[in-house]
Amino acid sequence: MTILVTGATGTVGGHVVQHLLRAGRKVRALTRNPDAARLPEGVEVVAGDLADVAGLAPAFEGVTAAHLINFSRGYRPLSNGQEIVDLALKAGVRSVTVLGGWEEGSLERAVQASSLAWTLLRPVEFMSNTLADWGESLRTDGVVREPYGDRKSPAIDEFDIGAVAAVALTQYGHAGKAYHLTGPELLTPRDKVRIIAEATGRDLRFEELTPEETREEWVVKGRPPERLIFHAFTASAPGIGDAALVEMLLRLYGTSNERGRTVTDAVEKVTGRPPRTFAEWAADHAGHFKP
Repeated sequence: MTILVTGATGTVGGHVVQHLLRAGRKVRALTRNPDAARLPEGVEVVAGDLADVAGLAPAFEGVTAAHLINFSRGYRPLSNGQEIVDLALKAGVRSVTVLGGWEEGSLERAVQASSLAWTLLRPVEFMSNTLADWGESLRTDGVVREPYGDRKSPAIDEFDIGAVAAVALTQYGHAGKAYHLTGPELLTPRDKVRIIAEATGRDLRFEELTPEETREEWVVKGRPPERLIFHAFTASAPGIGDAALVEMLLRLYGTSNERGRTVTDAVEKVTGRPPRTFAEWAADHAGHFKP
């Protein structure tokens, strides 16, 4: 039985691969650039992009289960979900997991309408976003400057997302489920900076920007941090200007979102163990926050 992992070199995909290998499964990894892929020994690496199914038939050949992602370049939802599902069914795929992005796309709709045994994975926020958002500023200045420092989120370690995907792909009882995946606790940006400071042994600070200061720093002086653009950017807002983007970010950060502030027990129910804490994640990645 071969399991196909798409986005295999990504933040979550790499963990899916590792968990499947530990479970003794045969893994085929799909990536746009096989030559640059650094995957474990024993993984079959194939070239391809879910956004273009024309050359994907060999990747799906002999596959019984697949981990799919609903986005491609630019983090926009895929528009060819039905084509992907048709290809999977033709190849004999029986079950899939789908890692969602910021909005549901054609892939989720096509999967749910098909005869596939599907499981949807819906994480709220990745812990690794902290590294992408703050890594450079903490390494160089030891300071994070952002608005709404008391906003709360139950970020999840990508290790746990990978674990849930691997279980859903290899064990019964998860078909037709949509899992809202979170870490074990609600944390604010201030909390996260404090925890990273403890993990690194450095004096790190969080400085809160007012909305006016945010507009000044992110619009007048330059664009907002690259990773934050992803947080607010959706397929419905291509080519958005800096000022509109910042306003979108301010609304996103300043508006209470019940789903985005709810801790769930999905990871423990699926894997049989509690999700990893942010302190554990920070300890593992402490070196990335040091000069």
